[in-house]
Amino acid sequence: RGLRGVDLVVSDDHKGLVKALRRNFQGSSWQRCQTHFIRNILSASPKGLQGELKTRIQAILHAPDMGTARLLLMRVLEEYEEKAPKAMRILEEGFDDAVAILSLPEKYRKRLRTTNSVERLNEEIRRRERVIRIFPSRESAVRLLGAVLLEIDNKWAGGRKYLDMDEYYEYLSQQQSRSSPKIYCL
Repeated sequence: RGLRGVDLVVSDDHKGLVKALRRNFQGSSWQRCQTHFIRNILSASPKGLQGELKTRIQAILHAPDMGTARLLLMRVLEEYEEKAPKAMRILEEGFDDAVAILSLPEKYRKRLRTTNSVERLNEEIRRRERVIRIFPSRESAVRLLGAVLLEIDNKWAGGRKYLDMDEYYEYLSQQQSRSSPKIYCL
C-alpha cells in the first residue's frame, strides 16, 4: 500500500509473513525476533538443559560482531548436538536471521533485536480498548485508536526518543559514501 524505504523488518518466523516481506520489500533485511527464536529453541530442548542453553544462546545473540557470534554458535552446536539435536537444528537454521541486527551499529541493536516495541504498542491499544469493550461504530474505534497512536507518537517525537532516526540516517549516509565508487577524471 505504498510503504517504501524499509531497511529492516523485525518479526517472528511466521512463514507467510516472511514470504510476503521477501516478495514486497526486496533489498531490506529481516531480523527474526530473538525472544521468539529463543523460545522456539528452548521448546525443542530437554527441560534439564533449558537454563544453561538459554544462557549460551543469549551470549551468541548478544555477541559484539558476526565473527564472535559464529564462533560461539559452533561451540554450542558441538556441545549440545547429541543432547538436544532438534534444538540445535533450529538454532543452526535460524542463526543468520536472528543475528541480522549485527550489521547495524550497537546502539540500534537493543531496540531492534525483538518485536517488544510493537508488542508494547499493541498492549497499550488493548488496555485502552478494554475500557470501552464494545464500540458503537467503526469510526469510534478508529478515533480511539488514532488518538492512542497520536499520543504515543507525540511521546516518541518529543522528549526521550525510542529510536533517533536522525542518527540512523546519518549512519546510512556514511555507509553509502563508503560503498559508493569514487570516480576521478584526470
